Amino acid sequence: MAEITAALVKELRERTGAGMMDCKKALGETNGDIEAAIDWLRSKGIAKAAKKADRAAAEGLVGVASDARVGALVEINSETDFVARNAEFQALVAETAKLALGLPGGLEELKTSHLPSAGKPVELAIADKIATIGENMNLRRMARLAVANGVVSNYVHNAVVPGLGRIGVLVALESTGDAAKLDALGRQIAMHVAANSPASLADEDLDQALVEREKAVLTEEALQSGRPAAVVEKMIEGRIRKFYEQVVLLRQAFVMNPDVTVAQAVEGLAKELGTPVKLVAFSRLAVGEGVEKAETDFAAEVAAAAKG
Repeated sequence: MAEITAALVKELRERTGAGMMDCKKALGETNGDIEAAIDWLRSKGIAKAAKKADRAAAEGLVGVASDARVGALVEINSETDFVARNAEFQALVAETAKLALGLPGGLEELKTSHLPSAGKPVELAIADKIATIGENMNLRRMARLAVANGVVSNYVHNAVVPGLGRIGVLVALESTGDAAKLDALGRQIAMHVAANSPASLADEDLDQALVEREKAVLTEEALQSGRPAAVVEKMIEGRIRKFYEQVVLLRQAFVMNPDVTVAQAVEGLAKELGTPVKLVAFSRLAVGEGVEKAETDFAAEVAAAAKG
């Protein structure tokens, strides 16, 4: 039996909003497995979170660069948010994003490519900034989208300066239609992605492990209703359909006009332009997404320093 620590109970409470005793019981039922405990709480109707909560703990910036039919995102992390306001750091992120535009090889290619202003590979340029700014930094992620015909639109949320912010999004639309109108819709969809964080573009792209996990939770929840098996089956079908509508981009209600889905908004533009328009890809990076940061007890540090 795994030890159910106070810290584990606290984390589960923060992620589900459930009470302390319910969290403790859930962890006991699942041998301390926090992911399984979340599902257990949801199946009992105690926690209703649709997905695992993001814990964006690291600091830094996402840089966005685009050039008509190509777009790139980079995430460079730092230890504190003070660095994100540092002009040197901002210039580094912006130049790295621009460099990424021409690098289809991905993150490893970017790390070893020369940064023009520094005259050395990106990873060495970052090492220099660590020495001058005095804080650890890390080029963590990169995304790049390109289309032969159409546009790659972008959006930056919580921008500190143009092209740099906490969340960066790229959206690729393929079409031979009017580029300005394509980009206008692409930017709106990018804003939608920033706000809704879809798990996939289309049904077939959705991680089946995620679907099976959701189905298991919904099945357990439905069985507890005490209704006949045939009714339970229909309940599960309806709830899974609703789940797809929540997490698949093309199925989501469009934030700019909730009366239509994102797919219908794209179809509407195609009719207006008189030519096919296809949403082929999107990418979303949020600073620190999925990175755990150790909590610092500043009061304890100050007390220790005073004693020393």
